[in-house]
Amino acid sequence: MTAVTDEDQGNSTTETGEPKEKEKEREEARSKAGRWDDGLIARRAAAADPRGDSRTGHSRTDGGSTDSADPSDLTDPSAPADAPPDEDDVRPQVEAYGPSGGPLPTRLDALRELVGLSRARLDRDTLAEAGRVLDEAAARQRLSSRHTVVAIAGATGSGKSTLFNALAGTQISDTGLRRPTTSQPIACSWTDGAAGLLDRLAIPGRLRRRPHPGPAAFDEALQGLVLVDLPDHDSAATAHRDQVDRVLALVDAVIWVVDPEKYADAALHERYLRPLAGHAEVTFVVLNQIDRLPGEAADLVLDDLRRLLDEDGMALGEHGEPGATVMSLSALTGDGVPELREMVGRFVQDRTAATRRLSADVDAAAARLRPVYVAEGRPGLGERAREEFTDRLAEAVGAAAAGQAAEREWRRNAGRACGTPWLRLWRWYESRGLPGSLDRMSQALAPPEEEPTARQRVEQAVRTVADDASAGLPAPWAQAVREAAFNGAKGLPEALDGLAAKAAAGGGSAKGSGGSGRFGTASGRGPATGVALGGRPARPPRPKWWPAAVLAQVSMTLLQVFGGLWLLGQIVGVLEPGLVVPALIMLAGVVGGPLVEWSCAAAIRGPARRYGQDAERRLREAAAGCGRARVLDPVSAELARYREVRERYVAVTEFSTTGQ
Repeated sequence: MTAVTDEDQGNSTTETGEPKEKEKEREEARSKAGRWDDGLIARRAAAADPRGDSRTGHSRTDGGSTDSADPSDLTDPSAPADAPPDEDDVRPQVEAYGPSGGPLPTRLDALRELVGLSRARLDRDTLAEAGRVLDEAAARQRLSSRHTVVAIAGATGSGKSTLFNALAGTQISDTGLRRPTTSQPIACSWTDGAAGLLDRLAIPGRLRRRPHPGPAAFDEALQGLVLVDLPDHDSAATAHRDQVDRVLALVDAVIWVVDPEKYADAALHERYLRPLAGHAEVTFVVLNQIDRLPGEAADLVLDDLRRLLDEDGMALGEHGEPGATVMSLSALTGDGVPELREMVGRFVQDRTAATRRLSADVDAAAARLRPVYVAEGRPGLGERAREEFTDRLAEAVGAAAAGQAAEREWRRNAGRACGTPWLRLWRWYESRGLPGSLDRMSQALAPPEEEPTARQRVEQAVRTVADDASAGLPAPWAQAVREAAFNGAKGLPEALDGLAAKAAAGGGSAKGSGGSGRFGTASGRGPATGVALGGRPARPPRPKWWPAAVLAQVSMTLLQVFGGLWLLGQIVGVLEPGLVVPALIMLAGVVGGPLVEWSCAAAIRGPARRYGQDAERRLREAAAGCGRARVLDPVSAELARYREVRERYVAVTEFSTTGQ
């Protein structure tokens, strides 16, 4: 109780306005009566007082509860009047966590973002532990930061309840030979304001205690300690084990009590110590009942216990390094109990137990999530994979064939314009497809195009790029990448067939006017002979020198006709004989025509090749753009999403305190 001095009147009064002497007398009377806070008895005794509790200002009911105060907040009515005043009684009893400059808030935010980004890619069970850690962290940070909740856990007969009573300085938890002795968690709070924490542990008011008035109760180092005695973790009652597991997931620290007989119990190490190895900084391992060991046996058992903890992966706090505290004592004789009380006091006054516990929980959650976030190597979609995908699509759409067809079309047009009339007449005959023509014979001998081949090439290209992109990714993200590739590829063959059909229609010389396309969807069989993509004219443009070549070819033809008629006139006798001149004129026309045609063919070889390459490039770019929009972009989006969650995962593990 804190005394308040009224400077105006010069009298020392209590918070209720009564003189300090009267309050002191009342406290001494209560102390003589031997009444101390044992839970239900103390509340019933307080309920018999019609004035209620003058210190808290709340009346008690016969049911043992308060109107607005938790039973754990009761002060000891038998405390001596000259005891050191408890300043906590006049200050707010709950002090929630404030903004922290440590790494924990950043790690929790990163974990929250990580879970949010992963919900659409990972199943609920995978993210369940991370979600639980976030929920528990939020709940703990809303409660008092001035209290440290420490649980005492152990096996049947290990003496944990005896140690609990020794630390509290009174018989709070029942001890005896009958097992199990402790059936429900019992809490002992050294200061007020722990109601919210105990509510979170679901410890009822009838099982909330205060330490017995004495050195233990007024130990400044223990102010803020909330000690919880748990049932046996190896109890035959399943409900007891469930309560242990539930409370251990919520407390700030744990004191494991082992005895010389069960310190190496596999159930303890495999079920608790090994999984909680990352929580070493908030773990105490106490070897109890050393009074039963003769000579140096206690040291030997303690060394073996350290060895087992090291095999469990639990770091030991030796030589100033962070880790678990391991010591031996006898709760029955009191040997080593003051040392443990001193260690616990320093631990409580440090007020970092909750933060350490939450950090270790985040580490454990991150370790469980590692297989679904950490990839082997550097996964991604490189330029080589993109180029190979484009090459396969270009091959499937027939970009090379389209380029060759465009080149042939250019040369064919040049031949029509610059060839001799007799050659053009023969080509006209061939174009009609009459029986016996070479073109009709070549079509008859040509094998039919295998339509499924192009679709199979597209499917193979998609599978290859999906495998390249998902190589090394964790299984969920690799599956997401493959699904993105295959979903985008559903309409890819039809889209590519549309491009091929446009190219064939633009050329105007597709071999056939009906039937299925390269992918069995669009009209126009055979390779494209021209490209109408990107605004290019359907017909190949003619060079400016083509009219001169045509005029020269006409001139050569006229020379042949003129020379032929001259010779014919001489043969008939209309003209005077003289074969040399007309023969030379006719020979000049006969030789000059093919010579002009050959010159034109040589001149158009370069432009025709460039035109074909341009046609191939345009169709290739169109196919690449279609594949990029439908396959590569969705795959890249999934890879970017993975890189984002990987960055969040790195932020979660960046300040790990356990090395997990």
